[in-house]
Amino acid sequence: MNVPHVISGNHLALLQSGTEYFPSLCADIDAARHSIYLETYIFAADQTGRMIADALQRAAARGVSVRLLLDGFGSSELPRQWLDDLSAGKVQVRWFRREISPFTLRRNRHRRLRRMHRKMAVMDAKVAYVGGINIVNDIPRHSNLSAPQLDYAVRVKGSVAGEIHAAMRHLWSVVSWASLRRRGKSIKRLVRNSAKPPASPDITLLLRDNVRHRRDIERKYLDAIEGAQREIILANAYFLPGRSFRQALIKASSRGVRVVLLLQGRVEYWIQHYATHALYDELLEAGVEIYEYQASYLHAKVAVVDGSWATVGSSNIDPFSLLLALEANLSVLHAEFSGELRSSLLEAIARDSVRVGDEYGLARSWLDRLVARFSYVVVRLLIGLLGYGKSI
Repeated sequence: MNVPHVISGNHLALLQSGTEYFPSLCADIDAARHSIYLETYIFAADQTGRMIADALQRAAARGVSVRLLLDGFGSSELPRQWLDDLSAGKVQVRWFRREISPFTLRRNRHRRLRRMHRKMAVMDAKVAYVGGINIVNDIPRHSNLSAPQLDYAVRVKGSVAGEIHAAMRHLWSVVSWASLRRRGKSIKRLVRNSAKPPASPDITLLLRDNVRHRRDIERKYLDAIEGAQREIILANAYFLPGRSFRQALIKASSRGVRVVLLLQGRVEYWIQHYATHALYDELLEAGVEIYEYQASYLHAKVAVVDGSWATVGSSNIDPFSLLLALEANLSVLHAEFSGELRSSLLEAIARDSVRVGDEYGLARSWLDRLVARFSYVVVRLLIGLLGYGKSI
């Protein structure tokens, strides 16, 4: 594991991809003595999933309270046998919105696509993780890739871990109440009492929900971008920002700030991928540098501004993360931590990425432009049907 940075009494270590993340997570699970909370969007039935499941079962066997929260869509392919084995091993499992039906989208359209996209863990309220890494093999299955996907997480030891513990315990309580169909005042009270003062002035846990904190992550990004003096480096897997976010980047570039975007170079979800291309001309014309990651899939959701502020988490810069999903990012004001993330991103740009040049718009065929525009319209139409059209 990387040498941790001491920030306001907390120890923060930046972890790159699953090769660093999973061994560290397993070691802390094995060291837990009282409680473990783990939240993930995807829990895959693969080698990595087995490693984490075994670690959770070992903890439960020695008397640790183990609580695993899974998203009902992202982890829907987890086999029943795995769930039975976890339950038999005394691991408590809860689902966030497991029932998904296309016939119910018209009714409750604002709720049906809300997902639990957070990737967090906390052991004994003392050690915690926040990031974008799912419980899934680091190298995608059914691919000819040899490099792990580029992603990040942060290991936190200190008072901020207690804040993360409180947030995860809160969501577990809400989901548990909902699973018993005890809705109404009790759940509203849980939601309303969720906000707490930050544990550290230089480290902020940003939790996007659909009640009081709908735009906290987006606002933090915008504040950092609008205050940038020299450089903005933003790496995001699914980049489809709204008008205000794009204008903030363009204005930063116009006042002389170097704006660098590291985006997905390989097609994973084609509508989202090509919808992003519809924004390239506007950004390139404003002087924004765009690089596409080629070594593997880009799954990062991070940014560094002026080498002093950084954020690492689960939130993409697209309408689904910013308007619909439960997300968690860590905002860190610290030059050494931010510098480490900046160096990692610059290395990925120099070694494994290609720059989208000013000639990009001219090089595209009419078919490329049509696909990009069609994809963008589809995404906007979907968001409009969900009632969020004026928000992006």
